[in-house]
Amino acid sequence: MDPVTVQELLPALTEAAGERAWQELAHLVLASGPSSAPPDSPPGGPDTLSHMVAAAWQAPHDLGHLRLLATRLTEEARSSPPFARDLRGWLARTEPPVSFDAVNTIGGSAQVTGPTLQSREVHGDVHLHQVTMSPAENRLPVPRQLLAGPPHFTGRDGDLAALDGLLAEGRQAGTPFVVVVSGSAGVGKTALASRWLGRLSEGGAFPDGQLYVDLRGHSPDAPARPGEVLGQFLRAYGIDRIPAELAEQAALWRSATAGLRVAVMLDNALSAAQVRPLLTGAAGGLVVVTSRRRLTSLGVDGAAFHQLGLLEGASAVELLARRIGVQRVDRERAEAREVAALCAGLPLALCLAAARLAARPQQPLAAMVGTLGAGGGALTALRAEGERAVRTVLDESYRALPPDAARAYRCLGLAPVVMFDRRVAACACGVTPEEIGPLLDELVENNLVEDLPSDRIDGTERFRMHDLVRAHADETAAGADSPNQRQAVVRRVTDLYLATATAAEALLTPSHRRLSRTYDFEPEPPPVFDDEAAALDWLDSERSNLMAMVRIAAESGWDSTAWQLVDAMFPLFLRLRPYDLWIEAHEIGLAAARRDGDREGESRMLTSGGVGLRNAGHHDTAVEWFTQALDEARGSGDRRAEAQALHGLGQSHLLAGRGERAGSYFTAALALREEIGHHRGAALTRLSLGELALAAGRPADAIELLTRAREELLARCDPYDAARALALLGRAHGRVPGGLALATRLLDQALGEFTVTGSVHWQARVWEFLGQTAEEHGHALRARDCYERSLALYEPVSESDARRLRARLPAAGTESD
Repeated sequence: MDPVTVQELLPALTEAAGERAWQELAHLVLASGPSSAPPDSPPGGPDTLSHMVAAAWQAPHDLGHLRLLATRLTEEARSSPPFARDLRGWLARTEPPVSFDAVNTIGGSAQVTGPTLQSREVHGDVHLHQVTMSPAENRLPVPRQLLAGPPHFTGRDGDLAALDGLLAEGRQAGTPFVVVVSGSAGVGKTALASRWLGRLSEGGAFPDGQLYVDLRGHSPDAPARPGEVLGQFLRAYGIDRIPAELAEQAALWRSATAGLRVAVMLDNALSAAQVRPLLTGAAGGLVVVTSRRRLTSLGVDGAAFHQLGLLEGASAVELLARRIGVQRVDRERAEAREVAALCAGLPLALCLAAARLAARPQQPLAAMVGTLGAGGGALTALRAEGERAVRTVLDESYRALPPDAARAYRCLGLAPVVMFDRRVAACACGVTPEEIGPLLDELVENNLVEDLPSDRIDGTERFRMHDLVRAHADETAAGADSPNQRQAVVRRVTDLYLATATAAEALLTPSHRRLSRTYDFEPEPPPVFDDEAAALDWLDSERSNLMAMVRIAAESGWDSTAWQLVDAMFPLFLRLRPYDLWIEAHEIGLAAARRDGDREGESRMLTSGGVGLRNAGHHDTAVEWFTQALDEARGSGDRRAEAQALHGLGQSHLLAGRGERAGSYFTAALALREEIGHHRGAALTRLSLGELALAAGRPADAIELLTRAREELLARCDPYDAARALALLGRAHGRVPGGLALATRLLDQALGEFTVTGSVHWQARVWEFLGQTAEEHGHALRARDCYERSLALYEPVSESDARRLRARLPAAGTESD
């Protein structure tokens, strides 16, 4: 029998796995008793793989969990032929829907989560949790992000063969394979890597996904940070809760890709340190790095190296012929060879020259020879291996542009974005979206702007400039436009991003009090989003550009813009938790708000930044920020901000384990919020007081506080925080005599509510609460089962919580009743 593979399992788990298929898989795992059960697990007790099935069943939209589950199932099948046979049978039955005529037995205290179907009798102490499953259409597709290969690719057969040879050698080692393609700017590294990976992918080599990122190693903007890229990669696989620390992010990335056959292209890398955290854990995968540097220190990571040279004479002429026509080149063969020689065999220079020649079909090639031979490049700082030829051709291409297209070229070179759509391009150029179309077409036709594959989410057209082209456009603008004109380009784009982020903020966090916005160029019409998913996706995909603009605004002295951008990004920080960006942005925003003299802005930066510091584990620094916020609020008489600072201080001390101090701050915050009529804020503080009472061993007080908090939050349409109150309320009932049944019912309900809202962290916490409650009432096996389920959810998102759960497991041994 052929072995079951990850690529076979994933479609079944992501597309065809309906309720019955999930239930049968859970029965199959439990009945087969896979070999991965912990050594100290009691007979009939749960095993780790069954918990992974349960965790994936709860969150069928979480592709990260599904891939980890598929990997574990294939490992189990390899070690157990009977299990492999049963799993193969399950695969065959998932489409059409699985039949439940067979009898399955679940022993011990096994728990089955998700929608359940009872067939015949169910025996034993079976614990069922009803969970709402997300619709299949909400699941992310397998990422296919590689750039399309260039249409006129030629002259690289030897390089492709060399890369094939390196890959064959690397696969023999059975470890994740990395290859570095290095060479000068414009030599065609990206084109070669894209062509090679595209060819391999078409052959089915990487069914589990292909990822691409421009690391901006030599861009005018700051190079991409590894944490920024890891967040992008993990979210592409459905993992939304990203750890705060880079080491944990890299470990999660390796875990998520272990056993998968994925291709990753890290384009335009600056250094080995930038690349190393991005390497996968996939023995059957491939990471291709392109860089102007050789990055030889990646050799310690098992990397192979390929240096890409210039095109030889015949290949250079062939590339020219493909762009302008074979007959034209044949008529002027000597001049064509001269153009290729003057372009130094550099593909970018040849493509630019060809674009100019194609636009002038009647012009003899001898005219281009004369232009290139003059050597009058406007930029002389870069002279290595044909880069001067690129600049010379860029000068010629620019001079041939119509005035409106030439201005658009200069504006796009100044825009503080790497990739852009038509609206951003129109904004940079100060024209309408309708007027920008012909200008972009002109620049694309002249090879000055590259059109990219459309956005995979909403189909938006995307464009970018090559680093050298952008640098040329920037310097051309410096000679043609005044400082005020150049600054206006950056301000227009920055104001567009501020307005768009503010529209996303209004949709995603309507209860977050919105502060004023200051625009030099307020976009018309204002940006809008169709729904929350579109708003969050935009914030996520544009986070690098948003952070770049925060930095630019602060450096340029646009202080109000700087802190307002940070404020508008709050939903990104709150929902996706990129702690490094959260903290950096608020440090910049706080300094900007203070320079701006805006007290509301300063207060917001202190409290929002304090939340980020607190959640990232920097409790004492968070206390410092909230203390400053409290002083500012009292000085300005802003009582709402004062209550917010008091609540933040209470939360920071609570997380730091200082319960008494936390209580005093919560009590003051609650009194003030009730006095000023901030009812939702009062409910949140009451919730925190209930959590504090629970931690202090006063469950009766906690029940009173949490019951009221739950009612008030439901009345104010805050389902997420209402579910938090319900979870804590269930835990509190579990701490009083005779409260086990009610506690279990409330916690089950909370688990369902958190599954609907997609909060993996709180799903894990509720399972932990269920485990604690079971353990306190003498049900050790059930407690262990719940802890295992909690651990399976915590491990991808929070190492500190996972560490705590691992410590709990040895205590949950055998049943005492």
